[in-house]
Amino acid sequence: MDILVGTVLKIFISNKTTKQRASCEKILLDSNGIISDKYYQSDKQRSVLITSIDSYALLESHQIRTTHGILGENLLIDYNPYLLKPGTVLKIGTTHLEISQYCTICQHLSSIDKKVPKLLEKDRGIFAKVINDGEITLGDKIFLVGPKP
Repeated sequence: MDILVGTVLKIFISNKTTKQRASCEKILLDSNGIISDKYYQSDKQRSVLITSIDSYALLESHQIRTTHGILGENLLIDYNPYLLKPGTVLKIGTTHLEISQYCTICQHLSSIDKKVPKLLEKDRGIFAKVINDGEITLGDKIFLVGPKP
């Protein structure tokens, strides 16, 4: 049975052509990742970066103010998925995503503030791979499906 756990608050892509990062209303996905994202077809295990709004709240609690999307996420959600184990499946929109690995901290995050890498060591995000082609739209509900079937 699917369990409702949250909602997609924002969606971001890095445009394949212009390399600019932008928010958008929806994304199309297939087994190679987010179609039209600059990382499309580069690493199926890291196709979608999911970050919780809790990460931004943590930064804010340390007086670090920033804009959503700066952590590199594709999906900003109102559910904290950081304790989900690899193999866990989420249903979002018309697609299923499988948690594949925890996101490591990139040193470029220190350009936001020197404290960011340490603060977000375990709270930056998680990577997921696309299980089936589909679409994710702003406001879509997120369902915890369970381990990979």
